[in-house]
Amino acid sequence: MNKNTFAPTPPMGWNSWDCYGASVTEQELRQNINYMAEHLKNHGWEYIVCDIQWYEPTADSSHYHKFADLCMDEYGRLIPAPNRFPSAANGKGFKEIADYTHSKGLKFGIHIMRGIPRQAVAQNVKIKDSSYTAREVAHPSSICCWNTDMYGLDATKPGAQEYYDSILELYASWGVDFIKVDDICVKYGRPGDESTLEYGGDEIEMLRNAIDKCGRPIVLSLSPGPAMVEKAEHLCKHANMWRITNDLWDSWENIMEMFRRCNNWSPYVSQGCYPDCDMLPVGHISIRGCEHGLTDRQTRLSKEEQRTMFTLWCIFRSPMMLGCELTDMDEWTKSLVTNDEVLGLLKKSRNAHQVLRTGDFILWKAEDEEGNTYAAFFNITNWEETFRVSLKQLGMEDKCQVYDMWSGEEVGETEESMEITIKAHDAKLYRLV
Repeated sequence: MNKNTFAPTPPMGWNSWDCYGASVTEQELRQNINYMAEHLKNHGWEYIVCDIQWYEPTADSSHYHKFADLCMDEYGRLIPAPNRFPSAANGKGFKEIADYTHSKGLKFGIHIMRGIPRQAVAQNVKIKDSSYTAREVAHPSSICCWNTDMYGLDATKPGAQEYYDSILELYASWGVDFIKVDDICVKYGRPGDESTLEYGGDEIEMLRNAIDKCGRPIVLSLSPGPAMVEKAEHLCKHANMWRITNDLWDSWENIMEMFRRCNNWSPYVSQGCYPDCDMLPVGHISIRGCEHGLTDRQTRLSKEEQRTMFTLWCIFRSPMMLGCELTDMDEWTKSLVTNDEVLGLLKKSRNAHQVLRTGDFILWKAEDEEGNTYAAFFNITNWEETFRVSLKQLGMEDKCQVYDMWSGEEVGETEESMEITIKAHDAKLYRLV
């Protein structure tokens, strides 16, 4: 199987982390599955992803914790905690939830940490379909600095590949379509300290091999970030998407940082290979969560800032994962996430890149095979401002027809230049013909 066919366009879906941290339940997954199927599927949203610690019965809203008692099978493979996911009882794993997701025309994904549970190593369990044991494959000095559940796997040890093969065999039997693997795109020596980053390339390759053997097309998503641009070729070869930032939350400063990162990564966006700008913190988030000391809230991003975020993510062609509770989404947020004109960039645009950046203005451009040009204008000042851009800067002739993709209105013909007034922290997105 060609991994690039697993995700021919950037994956779009929902992830439980931003609203439920490490404590999401089956009921919460099912209510978001139902909402997506009814209200969002027709707009391209299709993945439901259960994030971290689904195998821990007593998981709270945080992933920062000490070694815990985890649910696992006889081969050291983590399984869902049945008190949180009742349908997982009797060895069913996530199969019933995945089947339910598929029955709604959607796809199901899970989060995992790289490596093997330390609990499995303590018990020295046998690795399925091999003569090796957990202690023979674990890398005892390779422990995530912010979640200590796992030891990394030593790729030089016989049996390490077999362990990854065994867990992908299990996920495939459940019907999993997507895995988000954490502490692997980069590994932090100290939490949040980007000067201590290392690359997890050896385990990425083992995961790629395991997916290729499992008989099911499973999208491989890598976290956290920021990914290393110098590893772009390796990432493109082995993964479908990889985080280019650390966790992104609802602050203008986080959004501003993404302009730089997207500019650096824009040459590497291609079919099946997507630098990932992280989840979209819109709507109702942190229902159970206290990331950065902030709890239950509506997004702190203004409507203008949310439009800027969506515009950048779409023209850049980032994967799109909603972070909010879907069932209480307000009408404005719903209008944001169901704008088919804007979301269409994910499927049909190409060659997106930054054209211009000044102290108060950023301009991006993309195109499609039908001869359309797309121009995204971003006002990064704290006040409303008017900007003028010549058509030559956009590679256009002396005149063109302009269509506003957010409002859905024909602007009309323009000659030689465009003059645009934009609110503070807002964006305009146009199709030019």
